[in-house]
Amino acid sequence: MRGDLLDFTADPGFHTPDESPGVRWRPDHRMLIEAGRIVAVLSPTAELPAAWADAPLDDHAGRLILPGFIDTHVHCPQLDVIASYGTELLDWLNTYTFPAERRYADPAVSAEGATRFLNALWAHGTTSAVVFPTVHKVSAEALFDQAGARQMRLITGKVLMDRHAPDGLRDTVDEAERDCEELIARFHGRQRQAFAVTVRFAPTSTPAQLRMAGQLCQRHDGVFMQTHVAENRDEIRWVNELFPDARSYLDVYDRDGLIGSRGVLAHGIWLDDNDRAVLRERGAQIAHSPSSNLFLGSGLFDWAQAEQQGVAVSLASDVGGGTSLSMLRNMADAYKIQALRGTRLTAWKALYTATLGAARALGLSDEMGQIEPGRWADLAVWDWSAGPVASHRDAVARARGGDLHERLFVWMTLGDERNLVETLVAGQPVFQSPHRLPAEPSKT
Repeated sequence: MRGDLLDFTADPGFHTPDESPGVRWRPDHRMLIEAGRIVAVLSPTAELPAAWADAPLDDHAGRLILPGFIDTHVHCPQLDVIASYGTELLDWLNTYTFPAERRYADPAVSAEGATRFLNALWAHGTTSAVVFPTVHKVSAEALFDQAGARQMRLITGKVLMDRHAPDGLRDTVDEAERDCEELIARFHGRQRQAFAVTVRFAPTSTPAQLRMAGQLCQRHDGVFMQTHVAENRDEIRWVNELFPDARSYLDVYDRDGLIGSRGVLAHGIWLDDNDRAVLRERGAQIAHSPSSNLFLGSGLFDWAQAEQQGVAVSLASDVGGGTSLSMLRNMADAYKIQALRGTRLTAWKALYTATLGAARALGLSDEMGQIEPGRWADLAVWDWSAGPVASHRDAVARARGGDLHERLFVWMTLGDERNLVETLVAGQPVFQSPHRLPAEPSKT
């Protein structure tokens, strides 16, 4: 592949654009990809090895090539309810989400939904994800089967819910444990798949189920844990009523051994200093879900404070509470949230968090998140602009000297899936734009 390569070697932090470390910009470079992995990166003047003389070239000169995005919190079945009107979290679940998820008891619905969902991720430049299916074992099986066939790094597991959910969406402690054990045995650690102990959220699991979930985490090396925490103030009040002996919402999980270095907790808007200290000590991460937090009116996450207190933060779409699978749109929403909190989010920090930052938080940076020999070739190719307004704005940025951060920030703010040219998972195209135009010579 040939194009303008952008990735990161370190966290750029909350610095000004011109002070951000770790940005690696390699215009008009070539990548050699073999057996799904990057084997070399060559400068424009480097000679192509003789063994590669007849290799096909995917030429994207003048285009931006990034590591594929990593979405650390998203719901497969909720494409059915994305853009649903008018409720906050708890009413939204009961009115829209739970009825949609009940349909996934049907294996055919689960298979169709997994196909639609994975294709949609790839069509937005996302090559890896931490995914909630439904309470039904078949919904997790469908995701594992289809992602595994493409060698996609996918982290998922059947949802645990044994109370406060409608008929058709509840399991039992014994049934859930049996299903999880079978899924771990079949899929965990195979074809880039990883199992996640998936607690919906504290109110929909009994204390007995939470204890069982913690035991699964302790019993199986390398499994992840995903859940929701402190998203909405009404939700927190409910948790306090259900678990009056817990110090906090987070403590409900921590006391049963659910918070560890592979813990992914969505939202975390209303945590306190003690909670953040626990996350720091355990090495767990918050999956910040900006468009969902805005759409459901949940609150404004203080990203800078979380990182100042040592908490890892990744970026997530949280579809269907979120309004787009596009990580670009979620970065733009994250910028707005942080601006309201008095912090300016650079394009560097946003892009790092959705690529190498997420890979590091998941403990998977040895396989993805960078354009580096040895990593899987999970990549996305982007046009700098799409449409007359964005094209004009990009031209203005170039005319002013071509400051790279300005161009990236314009791309991040005005861009979306229309900018995407091609997505590769393990070196194989999984999406190609039907509107793809020939690449133009590099102008940067």
